[in-house]
Amino acid sequence: MAKLEGKKYAEQVAHLKENYGFSQSHANALVMYSRGSESSVRFATLTDYYKSIPAPQAKTIKAIYKAITSKYPQLELVIAWNQPMVKLGKDYIFGASASSKHVLIAPWDQEVLKEFAPKFKEGNALKKTIQLPIDWDVDAKLLQAMIKASLANLKN
Repeated sequence: MAKLEGKKYAEQVAHLKENYGFSQSHANALVMYSRGSESSVRFATLTDYYKSIPAPQAKTIKAIYKAITSKYPQLELVIAWNQPMVKLGKDYIFGASASSKHVLIAPWDQEVLKEFAPKFKEGNALKKTIQLPIDWDVDAKLLQAMIKASLANLKN
């Protein structure tokens, strides 16, 4: 965000969306936070978030987090930057968001992203995220392997 300081809001949001695959709401939250806003919180609960997105995206994102939290119940599912994320203690592990045309998933560990992105056959790897179809048939084993790698890297 330091590179974008002084740019207009629309330019900052467009930069994050085009170069990093951010959703509109995630880009908005980051831009507003970087500008000192503390009122960019739009969702107090996961239910509020799921109600704000179309049903097919909500179904896919719920299935993604069910696959993760069923294997790793120690991870906390929270809303951060107006998106559902899982974290362990203070460390964020994984996030997901919805747009009109796809679902984005984002392991916070960039090495994990590089390793696993090619394994998502239906996906499109971006710089920080993986785009998946709205109706993606959730591959629980692949997601769980991604989380396992993220947690292992966190320990190192």
